[in-house]
Amino acid sequence: MPRSLGYGGLGPGRSAFRGLAWIGGAIASVAAIVTGAVLALVFAASLVVILLMAGVILTLAAAAVRARRTAVREPADPDLIEARNIGGHSWVAYGWDGRR
Repeated sequence: MPRSLGYGGLGPGRSAFRGLAWIGGAIASVAAIVTGAVLALVFAASLVVILLMAGVILTLAAAAVRARRTAVREPADPDLIEARNIGGHSWVAYGWDGRR
């Protein structure tokens, strides 16, 4: 007596959609790999941009500190007096009484 294979003659556990499922899985895997590669490139590019911006900021900060250290103050005008605000409308002047 012939043995029945069942499932449409494909054998036990085999489906007619097995090949289609394999192709769909392969397409999904390729799509996931491409998406991962694109995301990796985007994040790598963003890190490069962040590092470049940090380098520019550090360079500008170093230039500012160097410029501040090398700045030479001109001697104060002897006719000027120094005044400081001590709150509200109150001011204190220094150096005006010793000129007479």
